[in-house]
Order: sequence, then C-alpha cells, then structure tokens
Amino acid sequence: FKLTGNWAWAIVLLTITVRVILFPLSAKGMMSMHKLKVLSPQIKELQAKYKKDPQQLQVKMMELYKKHGANPLGGCLPMLMQIPIFFSIYRVLVNAIELKGASFLWIHDLSSMDPYFILPVLMGVTMYAHQAITPNNFTDPMQEKIFKFLPLVFTLFMFYFAAGLILYWTMNNVLSFVQQFIINKAMQAKGLLTKEKGKK
Repeated sequence: FKLTGNWAWAIVLLTITVRVILFPLSAKGMMSMHKLKVLSPQIKELQAKYKKDPQQLQVKMMELYKKHGANPLGGCLPMLMQIPIFFSIYRVLVNAIELKGASFLWIHDLSSMDPYFILPVLMGVTMYAHQAITPNNFTDPMQEKIFKFLPLVFTLFMFYFAAGLILYWTMNNVLSFVQQFIINKAMQAKGLLTKEKGKK
C-alpha cells in the first residue's frame, strides 16, 4: 500500500508476488500435468486390463508414473498452497478497518461485494480461459463435464464475497493463464503438446 497508495493495486502486487514465489512449484506441477496427458492412452489401457483388480491397477499406474517422472498430484499442490493465502486475505478484508471504504474503479468498498457483479463474472471467465488451455487427464467423461462447470459454480459462489478477495482470485487466474500459455508453447516446441491440444 505504501508503494501504490491504493489497496486494490496493493492486492494486485501481492498476487504477483505470490505467483512469482510459487512459480517454480507451479511450473513443475503444470509440466507434470502435461506428462499425465501424454500418458493418458497408457493409463486407459491399464484401467481396461486391470479393471477387476484395483490393487494391481494402482501398482501398475504408480510404476508408470515413476518411470516417466509424472506426479498425479503435481497440479494440485500449487492450488493447495493458495488456500491459506486466500483465507488470510479474506480475514484481512473482513477485519482491517483500513479497507473499509477503500475504492477501486466502480467498486466503492473492497471489503464488500461488487455491486454490479462484474468482478465475479471476470473471475469466472478467466477461470474458464485458464481451464481451457490446461491439459487434463480425465478418463471419466462425467468428471470432465463436472470440471467444465466449475467456473460457473465458482462465479455464483463468489457473487457475495468481498470484492478485494475476488480481485485477488481474478488476478491469480490471469497470471495462471499467462504461465500456462508460456508452458504450452514450451511443450509445443519440444513436440510434447500439439497446438490442437493446447487450445482445448
């Protein structure tokens, strides 16, 4: 805030700082998701072969992950690390008297909901955009459909949250999109991801 003189821009700078700190871990997680995407046909073969033996299926899948250096939880860890930050900002927005009445563009109070619901919609759009260019390894069509509806669910869920909190999450989505786009290009250059897959 001392640098910007505005609480909204302070939140934006905080978001950028967090993303820079977590970049090595996030990049590693995204690379792991790419590897899982490449391994998806082999995973489906194992599921078909050992569908009556779940324990053996898990053993074979772990062997496959280990052989190719893929981590099925690699893409989740950066998100999990964001959760404490998310709730910390929520507590600050609710309790910090300095943020009461802090304005930003059309928002007159960052500690209150966006009166026009513009930020929640932007958050949903940026979340969908990031999701669209992120490779996934869903083998269950129903799981994939549920995943595609998550941006809409989050948008509706965030309608009445503090605008400052949604600003943080929206900015985080934008930076995640940029980071994923750069990694997709790097993977395309290595021949590990086709342009068509990168656009899905």
